Amino acid sequence: MDQTASGIESSWLRKQFTRIRSTQEFVVFLVLVLLFIIMSLASPYFLKTQNLFNLLRNMSTIGVVGIGITMVLITGGVDLSLGSIVAVTAMFTARMLWMGIPSLVAIPAGFLLGFLLGAVNGLVIAKVGVPPFITTLGMMSIARGLTYLFATGVKGAVASNIGVTNGFILAVGGGYLGVVPNSVIEMVLLVIIFQWFLNNTTLGRQVYALGSNREAARLSGVNIVKVEVFVYTLTGGLCALAGLMYAGLLSTAATNAGVGMEMDVIAAVVIGGASLSGGKGTIIGAVIGAAIMAIIKNAFVLLHLPTFVQTITLGLVVVLAVAADNLRKD
Repeated sequence: MDQTASGIESSWLRKQFTRIRSTQEFVVFLVLVLLFIIMSLASPYFLKTQNLFNLLRNMSTIGVVGIGITMVLITGGVDLSLGSIVAVTAMFTARMLWMGIPSLVAIPAGFLLGFLLGAVNGLVIAKVGVPPFITTLGMMSIARGLTYLFATGVKGAVASNIGVTNGFILAVGGGYLGVVPNSVIEMVLLVIIFQWFLNNTTLGRQVYALGSNREAARLSGVNIVKVEVFVYTLTGGLCALAGLMYAGLLSTAATNAGVGMEMDVIAAVVIGGASLSGGKGTIIGAVIGAAIMAIIKNAFVLLHLPTFVQTITLGLVVVLAVAADNLRKD
């Protein structure tokens, strides 16, 4: 009897390992491990505690926004405005605090702005029918313009950053729980919550259904407008959190915060297994992709690579990530 039970358990474990090994996330995880080993050998500073903490913090902001972008890509959409929303929400919050508005009002107001801008993206895409690329490209410019407005005022003087001294924001972006950065804890909690959400709720399954076959989802009773508005609104809120994380880490709300962030996040999510054509992707995969992007950026610093090499390499990573997505579909 014991031998039979042991055999069944062994067979189940083999099946589970085979299933995990066949997933895109497992392949990407192996790439992450390989990069980690290479950098450990290439630089004596890579495994230093301070460097690993810096890497984790850089990964956490990409990972937090990547949660939202994963859902957007699963529905078949895209969001190019995320970097600008990160900047404008942080600047709006910092400006309100600078004006003497209590943090209990200013911080929720910053999140509300993020949710609002994301909801506008979703409504324009879902209700008006403007393609996601055009909608979010326009929002990228609008949100960046609002960032300058909140930084300089209506007169449009020379763009300036606003210092952040609020204890809560500093703790969100730059604080620690023991030896672990708070931003990493925040990312992990959100990953657990939204991975569960996608796999175990009706709305989460509708997100996948919409990206897999839009017309079939509509005919089966999925409220397409609700799902699309939800994923873009959520992404706006997560961008607001990332904005606080940036501001807390740097002790300032910067007008150039989030510039180019959309490339990093979308590349990380696609590397993690999400498909640009929709219907595929996991939150865990996005976080693994974020870790890969963080290690690549960290390598540029540790290996003292010139700026042009960094820029070209990041562009190649984006192209290769998209190419890999197309090869997976074929």
